[in-house]
Amino acid sequence: MERLLTRVQKWVIRGLRTLRDDLWTARADPLPPSVWLRWLPHGLVCLVALGTTIANFDQMIDGYQLGVQYGAVCALLQGAAVVLALWRPVPAWWLSLTVTVVVALGARGAMLADLNFDAPQWPLGTPHPETEPDFPGWPWGGPGLVAHCVVLSLLALRVATRVAVEVLALTALATYLVQGVLGGASYTPTGALAVTLFAAVVLVGTALRGRRVARSQLVEQAGITAEERARRTLLEERNRIARELHDVVAHHMSVISIQAQVAPHLVENPSEELKENLAGIRQNALEALTELRRVLGVLRSENPEDPYGLGAAGTGSAPDTPQPTLDRLDALVENTRAAGLHVTATVRGEPPAYSPGVQLSAYRIVQEALSNALRHAPGSHVRVDVVHQSRGLTLEVTNGRPSGPVRPSPGAGHGLLGMRERAAMLGGQIAAHPTLHGGFSVIAFLPRDGVAPPERDLGTLEGLELVFPDDPSPTGDATRDATRDATREETGEEKR
Repeated sequence: MERLLTRVQKWVIRGLRTLRDDLWTARADPLPPSVWLRWLPHGLVCLVALGTTIANFDQMIDGYQLGVQYGAVCALLQGAAVVLALWRPVPAWWLSLTVTVVVALGARGAMLADLNFDAPQWPLGTPHPETEPDFPGWPWGGPGLVAHCVVLSLLALRVATRVAVEVLALTALATYLVQGVLGGASYTPTGALAVTLFAAVVLVGTALRGRRVARSQLVEQAGITAEERARRTLLEERNRIARELHDVVAHHMSVISIQAQVAPHLVENPSEELKENLAGIRQNALEALTELRRVLGVLRSENPEDPYGLGAAGTGSAPDTPQPTLDRLDALVENTRAAGLHVTATVRGEPPAYSPGVQLSAYRIVQEALSNALRHAPGSHVRVDVVHQSRGLTLEVTNGRPSGPVRPSPGAGHGLLGMRERAAMLGGQIAAHPTLHGGFSVIAFLPRDGVAPPERDLGTLEGLELVFPDDPSPTGDATRDATRDATREETGEEKR
């Protein structure tokens, strides 16, 4: 029994919170202009507001005997609620319902005091058995009923169905409390008629809103489908070009390389000049094949999306800009800091002459690692290390644990795969794995000429300390370097 009461109490509290969030708000939800009629609906609503205000003057002053000042203020507020519903439907509904309840209570006091009502008295809560034109409609007068119908229709067109149903239920409850519980004397009951009209208005408005939302979603889905179709067509064409390049150019270049290698053995006593020329031909053919493989890799891959504005080539307002190089790493780090990460970048060594492919791949690997840190570790500390060596380039991007909750990422999850493909294309290697303290680390090695294999494997090292410390002080750096040196000595790894 106690468990059931606890569950019911939770349901009640949850329902009251939902009502508070839905109805206790003043957020703007303006009615947009019509596609064909432009601002004509807004003008009609303002005319209805003016008409109901004028009609309410007569209803409240003469019909309900509220007095000139009392009746004029209530009539103006009721008309203002109709106009307000064009921009803020929920506050407009509160205003219209409050004015109606205040007017009904004031009219009830006048009816009970029998002010200028030339008719016999009836018991409280009992309307006159005959329809008399001298008895006013109560608690909803004619002009107030029309005004509230307009407010409810505008509300149902703009808010969710749940909110519209809540508004209708509270309106019906207020009508029942005023007419059914409090009651009055010498009046024509209008509660049942009012609730029926309100339900019909809300039903029509909700249906129109659902139709509009469904149409908008259909148009959006059609646009997405057309975009995906165009994108797929482009990828298919790029793959076809890559396949033709591979089948034609790569085949002939391979034949040239083999013939240049075999030719010295087909000539008796070849001269040194001939050997040098044939070796040069073979070397040029191998370099052309290497560059061709890189071009084929670009054709067969998509440009990664760049949601954090880190400067992906081929996107944005300048798709024809040159491909980035290592010189733009500083701008990449600054853009990442502006996106919300604490980034520390260090560069060691003198950069040798890298090939364009090595520079582009190094930039892309750092870019993808920073993008992953933005997606999966927002607010974390990130360390970027770039080490130039005589035999190649070493990159290390390590982030700490996120400082807040991580939202689900809509990405396709191809970032690490793309980084591995870029490193393998250049004869390099890459290692990516979580750190011991909840972060993530990416380490890559790219040979200087893009052809020579690396001298060692960058696989995951047991006990490797890769976490970026929260305190970027010199002491923390010294501790991290000491730990790393100790780990390398244990694993037999050479120091860079």
